[in-house]
Amino acid sequence: MTHSAKLVLRPEAAPFPRRATRRILLGGIPIGGGAPIPVQSMTKTDTRDVRATVAQIRRLERAGCEIVRLAVPDAEAVKALGRIRARVRVPLVADIHFDHRLALASIALGVDGLRINPGNIGSREKVREVVRAAKDRGIPIRIGVNSGSLEKDLLRSRGGATAEAMVESALRHIALLEELDFRAIKVSLKASDVPRTVEAYRLLARKVDYPFHAGITEAGTLLSGAIKSSVGLGILLAEGLADTVRVSLTAPPEDEVRAGFQILASLGLRRRGVNVVSCPTCGRCEVDMAPIAAAVEKSLAGLGADMTVAVMGCMVNGPGEAREADLGVACGRGSGALFRKGKLLRRVAAADIAAEIVREAGRLAGEKPVPPGKSPKDKA
Repeated sequence: MTHSAKLVLRPEAAPFPRRATRRILLGGIPIGGGAPIPVQSMTKTDTRDVRATVAQIRRLERAGCEIVRLAVPDAEAVKALGRIRARVRVPLVADIHFDHRLALASIALGVDGLRINPGNIGSREKVREVVRAAKDRGIPIRIGVNSGSLEKDLLRSRGGATAEAMVESALRHIALLEELDFRAIKVSLKASDVPRTVEAYRLLARKVDYPFHAGITEAGTLLSGAIKSSVGLGILLAEGLADTVRVSLTAPPEDEVRAGFQILASLGLRRRGVNVVSCPTCGRCEVDMAPIAAAVEKSLAGLGADMTVAVMGCMVNGPGEAREADLGVACGRGSGALFRKGKLLRRVAAADIAAEIVREAGRLAGEKPVPPGKSPKDKA
């Protein structure tokens, strides 16, 4: 087994420690070894529906998704995978269970990575075939341990799907790949509850130096799932136990990507696009802020520029927040004071606030102005 991982400080992640790990490459994207933390998602279409799957992947690309995983349950899905691979640019990971031939065919069609459990795709010789093919193509393998599908003997010996059982399962799969001289590995240990997931990653981090893919599985719907994922990933990221992340939501996958980047940004680990700051509103508010903030956030979601936009509802904290932002508005008495880089530009009627902020954001970013409700990526 590989040596235990140590905690080191990385400049891009300070003040949070980053666990020292091996670095692997997935479709040209570095994972581990202090590299920026990529945000992943998984398609929710039937992979055999090429048109729907390609359309969803392209939406994910526009949202900033850096790695996309697809379920490959049968031979028909494999055939579709080849057509999908030819039509999208983002790195693709094939999710394979029970049949090593699906993994071999997916590799031949140009996927950038595999997600398998070596113990459930057949005999040692079949695993060897997959490993050999992955080596030849330079493809990493993610060992994905899920609390809902642990080996029966581990459930008996460990008294259920405990963190210890998850770690033991992962170590079994890691040992199998290491015996075949394969080390382009990343590992995930996912449960639907935060404490067990965190404990599993902490335990495994003491035993191996492979990069971790982190997330809280079956987290829930948009609100509850985002909250649970934020808590779990926040802990793991702050402890340096995540090298790539997915926010698993019962919601469109683009929402998973946006939530992932928001979590990273909140810890100062990565910034992508516009950071919208908006006040919670209170009895001092004299403008209906909720629809304005929602329209601004939606319209600027695809703008690639790194900027902060403040949408504030009253004249108490509003002017200060608006001046500190790259672009901001402080509202009061049916209008808003619009600021750019700390300087007052003009006053804007409440009905025009969202449109004016979006327009100024486009100018600040050097892109063509866009109306509220549309992404800058859709302006053409």
